[in-house]
Amino acid sequence: MIEDFDVSSDWHVAAPYDFLRGLRRDRPVFRSEHLGAYVLTRYADVRAAYGDPRRFSSKGSLTISRSLTARTREKLGEHGSFLSSFVANVDPPDHTRLRRSVSRAFTPRAVAAMEGMFRRLNEDLLDRLVARGEADFVSEIGHEPSIKLTARFIGVPEPDEAFVQAHVKDWFQLFLSPQPPERQLELADSFLTYLDYVDRLVATRAKDPKDDFASLMTSLIGEELSHREVVELISTILLGGNDTVPNQLGNTVLRLLREDAWPVRPELVANAAEECMRIDGASLGSFRYAITDISLHGVEIPKGSLVLLSTDSAAHDESVFPDPERFLIDRQNAAEHMVFGYGIHFCVGAALGRLQLRTALDVLGRRLPNLRLVPGRPIAYRRSLVGRGLTSLPVEW
Repeated sequence: MIEDFDVSSDWHVAAPYDFLRGLRRDRPVFRSEHLGAYVLTRYADVRAAYGDPRRFSSKGSLTISRSLTARTREKLGEHGSFLSSFVANVDPPDHTRLRRSVSRAFTPRAVAAMEGMFRRLNEDLLDRLVARGEADFVSEIGHEPSIKLTARFIGVPEPDEAFVQAHVKDWFQLFLSPQPPERQLELADSFLTYLDYVDRLVATRAKDPKDDFASLMTSLIGEELSHREVVELISTILLGGNDTVPNQLGNTVLRLLREDAWPVRPELVANAAEECMRIDGASLGSFRYAITDISLHGVEIPKGSLVLLSTDSAAHDESVFPDPERFLIDRQNAAEHMVFGYGIHFCVGAALGRLQLRTALDVLGRRLPNLRLVPGRPIAYRRSLVGRGLTSLPVEW
């Protein structure tokens, strides 16, 4: 019987649901020795904690660097607290100010304008691949359009896209995935190189503004934002486009193929995307710090404790989603998952993420109606504290 989370094990990301079901039933507030955190597993508790920044603080919650060695911390220096200024990592009033600034770039009109570009990027990719009849969905299909769209949105020059993708992957591993000491030092070097790149991009846009996110945010330095805040905003949005959104697309396609639901009828695409996010979310949850002693379900969470709000468990809560392990393409409340967070920390890029998922399913379903898994090939997930993503997904058509 599984008794605790274990990031080093295959089940932790691939199939944690039996374990989470037991926690919801018997130990809804669970002290995980492995994570060094209390875990909230029921939907109502997770949502309430998201909406209560006075007791559950976001400050420092993304910087899960407790596993970093002293040598790695020394190498990182001031950057060991990276993301300390990011909008999802702070409380009001800083959060209010940062979110207001970032929201200027994510207006409904701006998001809608990116649909055509993203559709073309998917069409162009398939034009090159269709004749082959097979591919690794993760490395050859799922990531490229999102990476290119995010790069153009931010203002990353096309020749730099591969550089950014590689370094974003490294910093995710450094801060959000356990690594051995020597590997930590390698990843720290990569991370510092990446930060220097983003820093130079901001400096370039300050001198020569263009019609992109980097220029818009840079124009606010000194008035609404600091230089470091802009660097961290850009860095983290690049993570979403290079990592989180493509991971969700891979999870979604795998689910649809396994459920024999491919291709999805156009009128069902939007809800199918929501149900796939619910059942196979790319985000497993968010960390918070207890600002005060908290008593919940008979468990005392001491002030200063790290708390994981398990949106993964919440999305499988039987009291909200009947028969939660069953994929229902027309589930009425599928969109009530909290993959994008909740309350003041609802992801500012959620509309763009949803648009990308719907658009990709539409284009891929039309261009590759016979898409199927390659028989006999293993399917593996990467190991992570907070994210679900495939390492590869061999497909053919």
